[in-house]
Amino acid sequence: MYETISIEKRGQVDWLTLNRPEALNSINTPMVTELRDYFGGLIEDKDTRIVVMRGAGRAFCAGLDIKASQACTYEQPFGGGMGFQGYLAEVYIRMRRCPQPIISLVQGPACGGGFSFVLASDIRIAGESAKMNAAFIRIGLSACDMGSSYFLPRLVGTSVASELMLTGRFIHADRALATNLVSEVVPDDQLEAAAQPYIDEMLTTSPMGLRLTKEGLNMAIDAAGLEAAMTIENRNQLMCARTNDAKEGMRAFVEKRAPNYTGS
Repeated sequence: MYETISIEKRGQVDWLTLNRPEALNSINTPMVTELRDYFGGLIEDKDTRIVVMRGAGRAFCAGLDIKASQACTYEQPFGGGMGFQGYLAEVYIRMRRCPQPIISLVQGPACGGGFSFVLASDIRIAGESAKMNAAFIRIGLSACDMGSSYFLPRLVGTSVASELMLTGRFIHADRALATNLVSEVVPDDQLEAAAQPYIDEMLTTSPMGLRLTKEGLNMAIDAAGLEAAMTIENRNQLMCARTNDAKEGMRAFVEKRAPNYTGS
């Protein structure tokens, strides 16, 4: 049972909602603890195939709850020796490590660590009200935080990433679409409906094929070159080809019907 996030299971899809609407879903230590637990558990979860991440109320996530962090009177988490910094950073690592694709539905502010939640996702859909920024630099810190210096240049290129990170300025929905930061922009009240076609199409794939595609993309982005990337592809295809699902997929293609994947 979580207090700062909620998980609604709809078949093979988890709908994860950041659930502190009174604080614009800002990040506090309990939320970090719960997100670490949730994303950490997904790697062993064969029943959950897709995660949809969103925020309750009018914001996706306004970033760190600075008031709560300043008023903190309890012992700080160890975070691998980095305190709260390392404790929160692990969330983004677990988001990338989990085999389930993550779809983020972004409405209102997504700032600082909230922006990094968006960046660490696999597919991003923006509501018309969405506005995102690397807010860290606006409060006396470096904008290189919570994976932003890794994710953002890979998504929008070095020039736009430099602009956003060096200034801390907001990128709104229309420009986010123009720079390929998000896949589409829809009215806020249509975000959930906009996610459904992505979900439906991913659920037509085999479980192993979907998981290894996310893993392969992650590894290929940092591969030393073409041969290294193709080595990963070859390994993944050999693993998939040995499954019953691959045989079923090929039979279904020949027979011109939808495949019936069993995850075996």
